[in-house]
Amino acid sequence: MKRYLAVAWLLVAAPLLAEPQVFEELKLVSEHPVDGIAAGNLSGLAWCGEALWAVSDREDDRLYRLVAGATAWQAEAEHFVAPPSPSTPLPWGLRMRTWVTGLVRGGNLDFEGLSCDAVGNRYLVSEARAAVLQIPPAGAPQWLALPDAMVRQARASGMLWHFNALLEGVAVDPAGERLWLAAERQRRGLLVLHKRGSSWRCAGGCVLMSEGGNEPSPPQLGSELQPRDFAGLAFHNEKLFTLERQAHRICRRKLSDGEVERCWSFAAEALTDDRRYPSSYGVAEALWIDEQGAWVGTDNGRHTRADGEQRPIVWRFAAPKGGWGRTR
Repeated sequence: MKRYLAVAWLLVAAPLLAEPQVFEELKLVSEHPVDGIAAGNLSGLAWCGEALWAVSDREDDRLYRLVAGATAWQAEAEHFVAPPSPSTPLPWGLRMRTWVTGLVRGGNLDFEGLSCDAVGNRYLVSEARAAVLQIPPAGAPQWLALPDAMVRQARASGMLWHFNALLEGVAVDPAGERLWLAAERQRRGLLVLHKRGSSWRCAGGCVLMSEGGNEPSPPQLGSELQPRDFAGLAFHNEKLFTLERQAHRICRRKLSDGEVERCWSFAAEALTDDRRYPSSYGVAEALWIDEQGAWVGTDNGRHTRADGEQRPIVWRFAAPKGGWGRTR
């Protein structure tokens, strides 16, 4: 009997005793401080046309075109006026907390992600409203007609229950016909919608995946357990890529069910002594993937790095050897 109990214990404990998984480290190509974002909170990146664009979660009326400079990038504002936001099925308590926070810190709409389609439409996800604003290259911005079922299904799967842990990322395919949203944490998950005429539908269900639990931060941050999270989302070559802030990694996932296929770490480059922030939390908030590499933007929340840098940062990482599509 003791032998059977010992075997049973080993079967249960083996995963807990296993060595932490080691991920290939991405190589940092360049680092760009950004001037001109007054509030300093860079929360989304997307390559649209011939330029890289950014959005701040503290400003409801502008996007930023990032222009290369000799020592830093300059953010040039493009202003817009968002129409009144649609009603949201989020609970009253969550909506009120978000509204009050917006009054205090700025950014009532709390734009937390940015994406772009092939014709230049920009898509901004509002965490406060659980909604997506489309800004065309020419013409007035408009809110996408998303189904109420999206929020209901997400909450039934355990997502969108906690203040400041709602929708954090958006991605759209080049044709502008498929849209993905990332729920941040406690529980994190992925949602998908399909365009039908002028509205969007949950084709066979909106929820691709939902998961909870904790995982250790990188050793540089003490390997402390933190909630699994998504901080950014990108679409590239029929795959989704998630920015996992606390774990300091980028993961490639299946479109069919959000299952992870492969991950790459950027902890070695992001957590050097000079690039460390006083906070134990990750600061990577924005992600864009292309064939040559990844753009990752930071929201430092006005914290100062060890080297004295106070501005938001955009990192350029090279694509892994063999490309983003490699299987091993």
